Parts: sequence; structure tokens; C-alpha cells
Amino acid sequence: MKDKVSAKIVESWLKGWCLSRETSFPVSYKSGFHVVVGDEKQKERFVFPELNDDFFQLANSITEPWIYLKASVPPDQITDQIPERWKLQPQGYMMTCFHPMEFPDTSLAEGYHLEFSEYNTTFVITIVAENGEQASIGRISLIDDVAVYDRIITEKSHQRKGLARFLLKELEKIALSKGFYKNILVATEEGKLLYETLGWKLYCLHTSIVIPSED
Repeated sequence: MKDKVSAKIVESWLKGWCLSRETSFPVSYKSGFHVVVGDEKQKERFVFPELNDDFFQLANSITEPWIYLKASVPPDQITDQIPERWKLQPQGYMMTCFHPMEFPDTSLAEGYHLEFSEYNTTFVITIVAENGEQASIGRISLIDDVAVYDRIITEKSHQRKGLARFLLKELEKIALSKGFYKNILVATEEGKLLYETLGWKLYCLHTSIVIPSED
């Protein structure tokens, strides 16, 4: 894990996230970035590569629910210094892979096929079961000099079949064909374990807080 987090890497990841989610690009906000997301349960997000007064001033001034504050630090650096209305979210892990991923020999499980689509500079691969069910899906958005992987999901009934690995390999093929060799994503706890087996490294923690609504 890096001692000092690069604002450029965080910004590139955030731009890719915005491309994937089809929302407007981040704008600078003091030492961090601001995105108007517009979802019911994520109205806005403020993302800070480092923790400082800019973060805590927002935490003290915001009372509206569903505005996320995010910082590239361990959660214990945040939780003791914020009002009680803020709730810590499940831990995220920003990860990078600046070399080809390390795949064992892998093929698509029998009874599945791939479907491809794209929008802006985002490429989507869906793995579909014989009955037409979506089994797995993932996206990469190509921005600056990185491929940002986002929303990599395998449905529970289709897990343990190597679908996510195969999906990631196919997404990487697209990135490499476009000349993008640097990969970045934010993983969940479960996803982190998979990515580590493929050669990804933890870049920094990605800690989030939000005020949930009372209803």
C-alpha cells in the first residue's frame, strides 16, 4: 500500500467511475473532487486522496442524507472525529495492476455465452446462461492512461464456475487492444481476494461515510 496516494490516480479512477455510471465528470473541490451523482441513495460524493480539514469541515457542515464522503485512509482516522450522524460504510480497497493479469488456463463454463456492448469509452461484457439469465457482468472505462474496472458482479446462483475470472480476462483483452496497460478499480472485501489471485495489488484503502435517511 502506498504511503502517499496520488491525486492523479484517484481522479482517473473517479473519472472512469463516472463514465461507467454515465454521470458528469468530477470537479475539483478544495483538495479533493466532487461528483453530482443524482441517485436517490447517492446524491453526491466528495472524494479526497488525503485526509485533512477539507474533509472534516464537510463532515461537520453536511446534515442532508445520502451525500458520501470518501478518503484514501483507514477508517479509524475518520470515525473518532466526525459527528455521530455519519455512518461508516463497508470497507473499499483501491487496487492497481500495472502489468498483464495472471490467469490460469481458463475457458468459459459450458452453457454460457458472451454479449458485448459499449457507450462513451466504456465497454460492457455480459455472461449469459442458456436460459437467458444474466450470470455475470462487468465494465471497463478507458480514461487518461488507465482502464477502470467497475461493477464486476456474478449472480449468486452462477458463482464458483470461474465466470468472474473469465470476464476479467475478456475485459483486459479489450483494454490491451486499445493500448491501455494500467488497470485500476475499487474492490469489496470479497472482490479483493479474487483480484489478488490475478496479480492486483492494494494501492490504498477507500473509506466511505454517509448519513442514511431516518425512514
